[in-house]
Amino acid sequence: MGSTNTSERELVLFNEIEKTNFDATRAQYGHAKKEPAGTLEASSNKIPDGGFFAWLQVAGAYCIFFNTWGVVNSYGVYQQYYSSSRLQSHSDSQIAWIGSMQGFLLLLVSVVTGPLYDAGYLRTLVYGGTFLTILGMMMTSICQTYGELLLAQGIVVGVGDGLLFLPSIVIVSQYFDKKRALATGIASMGSSIGGVIYPIVFRQLQPTVGFPWATRVVAFIMLATSIITVPFIKQRVPSTSLRKVYDASSFRDPPYLFFCLGIFFGFMGIYIAFFYVELYATQVCGMSARLATYVLAVVNTGSFFGRLFPNWLADQIGPLNVQIPFALIASLLAFCWIAIRNTPGLLIFCALYGFFSGTFVSLPGPIVYGLSSDMSTVGTRLGMSMGFAGVGLLVGNPIAGAILRGGGGWVGLQAWAGTLIAVSAGCMMAARWAKFGGGLRTVA
Repeated sequence: MGSTNTSERELVLFNEIEKTNFDATRAQYGHAKKEPAGTLEASSNKIPDGGFFAWLQVAGAYCIFFNTWGVVNSYGVYQQYYSSSRLQSHSDSQIAWIGSMQGFLLLLVSVVTGPLYDAGYLRTLVYGGTFLTILGMMMTSICQTYGELLLAQGIVVGVGDGLLFLPSIVIVSQYFDKKRALATGIASMGSSIGGVIYPIVFRQLQPTVGFPWATRVVAFIMLATSIITVPFIKQRVPSTSLRKVYDASSFRDPPYLFFCLGIFFGFMGIYIAFFYVELYATQVCGMSARLATYVLAVVNTGSFFGRLFPNWLADQIGPLNVQIPFALIASLLAFCWIAIRNTPGLLIFCALYGFFSGTFVSLPGPIVYGLSSDMSTVGTRLGMSMGFAGVGLLVGNPIAGAILRGGGGWVGLQAWAGTLIAVSAGCMMAARWAKFGGGLRTVA
């Protein structure tokens, strides 16, 4: 839902959506009671593009990514623990609903928080989201039943993540211009780093202090890193207009419709490995539970690099021209996963899969930008596509769990993942052809 679970290019895109006439903004919002402390530097139209306070916003956004998508990307360690201990009486499909719900709500709630951010409610979103994410993890530590875990870890944490996610995308772009690429790149690294650290922390502590305190330590880390976010992250200049949440006319545009289908099937498939690879490591490859924790960390490390290089390449040849081959390779890797039965092979798979699947998070923004002829609708379109991605993430992993326990076994689960990602690549190809034609040299 990690982290979701967003890249430098998506953040730059959002800056173009949010950047407005600062003189009109000051006249309209300069004395608004909603954000009296949040309009620091609003008296000046010049973007700081550096300085201590601007980089403090980057630190705050980094921590938000760390605590939202970083936690979603870590759910695989809980999936393995619940399957082997606390929720043994429940199927893998039922257990996967917890993490899928978390990622689904992160994306879905983000669609609604855009207009709230535009209206000047940044402080409310940050305070509310931080409170809910930490509360959800603390409540998770005392949960005993499946229903309690679904409510606390899936719904409460997921809603909190959704309140935080979009503000973290937009805020950095208000403080940087020439250094925007560097600043947004640093902020976006938080999701992958969180996906590395949180599984290791949980797995190292759980055998010695137990599940409750291992989960509380995760929550305390979230609290400590949020101290950077809550007091200091501030909206420099509120927007002058509210963005629509839904635009039905966009679905009459074939390239955009094909893209939405592509991201729907993509998110159905890409997180299956994130959720189940640790369980596969212990059941099939014979790894110890302690060693298997690092498998998920390897996936997230690969994803870290998969959100930087592809975006640089997309600047040169176009985001769809990167997304399509990367999705095809990720699909091929998912099918290759079927043949892996040993530790070295699984570690290589995890690193490569994390790298090539990272584009599903890093490139949707630039793709929507390229497919949209009316720039005033880009924000709405991106929000709507997040809804498609959220639904895909919600249903894909539980279906994979049902396949695993319903007779399909691991081969069925892996083939399901590979097929979904391949279908996603096909939809992306259709979007490219509908918008730019079939020329291979076309920047798309």
